[in-house]
Amino acid sequence: MGSQSTRKWIALVLLCATQFLVVLDVAIVNVALPSIQTALDFSQENLQWVVSAYTLTFGGLLLLGGRMADLLGRRRVFMVGLVVFSVASLACGFATSDTFLIAARAVQGIGAAVISPAALSILVTTFQEGAERNKALGIWGAIAGIGGAAGVLVGGILTDTLGWEWIFFVNVPVGLAVLALVPRFIDESHAEAETRNFDVAGAVSVTAGLALLVYALVNTDSAGWASAETIGLFAVSAALLVAFVVIELRATAPLMPLGIFKLRSLTGANIVGLLLGAAIFSMFFFLSLYMQQVLGYSALKSGFAYLLVAVVIIFAAAASQALVTRFGVKTILTIGMSLLTLGLLWFTQIDVQGGYLVDLVPGFVLAGIGLGFSFVPVSIAALQGVRPHEAGIASGLINTSQQVGGALGIAILSTIATTHTESLIEDAGGAQSAVPGPSPRASSTPSRWAP
Repeated sequence: MGSQSTRKWIALVLLCATQFLVVLDVAIVNVALPSIQTALDFSQENLQWVVSAYTLTFGGLLLLGGRMADLLGRRRVFMVGLVVFSVASLACGFATSDTFLIAARAVQGIGAAVISPAALSILVTTFQEGAERNKALGIWGAIAGIGGAAGVLVGGILTDTLGWEWIFFVNVPVGLAVLALVPRFIDESHAEAETRNFDVAGAVSVTAGLALLVYALVNTDSAGWASAETIGLFAVSAALLVAFVVIELRATAPLMPLGIFKLRSLTGANIVGLLLGAAIFSMFFFLSLYMQQVLGYSALKSGFAYLLVAVVIIFAAAASQALVTRFGVKTILTIGMSLLTLGLLWFTQIDVQGGYLVDLVPGFVLAGIGLGFSFVPVSIAALQGVRPHEAGIASGLINTSQQVGGALGIAILSTIATTHTESLIEDAGGAQSAVPGPSPRASSTPSRWAP
């Protein structure tokens, strides 16, 4: 019994290590963006696709990945996804052009879309619902929160010491190590009674619809919001997403059975997950650019600046796990989202002449506590009451909400930021280029850094 229990927790370590890589790869590129932009000659408008290409295929294919895990075998699909993810990571590191890197990031996102729901559904079917599963999901949720903050730290260290390529190369040895240990510690499982239908039409329509939506938002920089091109793209995107809903209503084995939304905790968790993804991905994206291009921090210095967030998340996640058991998911989640909102509001007030202690630390503390108090209850709520044969679908759904939220958040806020910047430059007489770059103070005036 003790041996079986130990085996389960070792399995959790392997699952969390892989999920850590998946989440890490969303955030790890943020600190390296200026280096990647210079090395591969990215335009400012296309730079966000280094992040968005990954999050979009990740978010768009998660539902299909979850269904594949339920039907083909969760361990088998998990391992295939890990191979795809590792090979694509290698390709990203060897990229010699912006187009190649974006394409490789999209393939990397496909691998992540297979890994993540398979891993979470393995967790759900391995641990019994109640205190045991809550503890496992608490650890899982904490890893998701830490991954974002750790990503920018690791990204800064690797970019400054070995080069931006190593933010991708680092995935390969970890992926191979997990791949070697999985057969020993994780049992195969799948939904025996399910019809073998993967609803490819549903997967294609939802992925294409979301891809067009994000592209339309990004493209408003050049085409304009009221142009025929933009309106046409939004219309086609909406039609594809409506088609997805129709397909799901008529399919005998839908990719996303709409009846699953009868679970109120699942529905609420996914709405919060969408908002959480939009807020956090955008926060790391813009603060990384702010620290390097406005405050003049190096990639390494920016990475260490995020260390505070990672530490705060670890302690907050550990505390929230116990607090959820005592006070319930809704109370702790409300506190977490409120604190995160306060942190984001704080960041809207930071100044171009700002410094670490005065401008960033208060926001980092508020956002870190908010994240720790949000990820854990969201992970628990998203899987409460879910039947075993729908574990993959529910796992894919919560990951989809977070990743799509992240892709949309970055696209929308990048568009707003670019439009506002161009407007300010135009008002000032067009004295400077509209493309943000390192501030003159980066080389002439030291920032107010405090250890």
